[in-house]
Amino acid sequence: MSVFQRHGLRLAVHDRGSGMPVVFQHGLCGDAAQPAEAFPFELPARCLTLECRGHGGSEAGDPGLLSIATFADDLAGWLDSLALGPAVLGGISMGAAIALRLAVTRPELVRALVLARPAWIAEAAPANMAPNAQVGALLARHGAEEARALFEASDTARELATSAPDNLASLRGFFTREPQAVTAALLARISADGPGVSRTDIAALRIPTLVIGTEVDAIHPLGHAETLAALIPGARLARITPKALDKPRYVQDFRATLAQFLSETPA
Repeated sequence: MSVFQRHGLRLAVHDRGSGMPVVFQHGLCGDAAQPAEAFPFELPARCLTLECRGHGGSEAGDPGLLSIATFADDLAGWLDSLALGPAVLGGISMGAAIALRLAVTRPELVRALVLARPAWIAEAAPANMAPNAQVGALLARHGAEEARALFEASDTARELATSAPDNLASLRGFFTREPQAVTAALLARISADGPGVSRTDIAALRIPTLVIGTEVDAIHPLGHAETLAALIPGARLARITPKALDKPRYVQDFRATLAQFLSETPA
């Protein structure tokens, strides 16, 4: 791990492997371990991740500035400092929204795009992010133990236990994430946010694109992946094994799908 200084904050950088540079961003309240788990390191490829403000080893700064646009600007500043030229850019969940935003707003930085388990299309505050917002609100108002007890008694927890157990496991993990105030701010602000681009912007993209989606995932609906793949000309949609059903197979499928896309993307 190294550090990138941005607007007085120390942001953690993870750089692993060698070969084709692939900038691969984590999801909400995640860290660099998430994209690394799904990355095909058997390829001659380099996985680079800038942990967003308030995530992993990165400082949070002003909670009022936490947004997808801020995270994307930080990432663009880091990429400008590296002078890599256009790179393959992708991400999981929130990371996909960040990558999509940069593909539209900073196209000179992006030569191929990977959108994995997207939680947004274009619109802000999609309904699928409501469980994250609910947990954020509870953590903002209560201690962690009381917040968790209230959540466990909610209709949301009962429904997800049946329909999307992997989502429920992730939500439960937020109640022990520290600092609690940063976690609450991230969940509230990012759940109400969006990539800040339009569907028209997305449809105007002309770069190789891989969209990865799964079923049994309420926070990352397969329909979002299908819609993005339909909007982006020539995008490839890959449906892989849901993590909720078989996590080892999910990781295997993810790596194989990403490896094929990267192998077919000109260096």
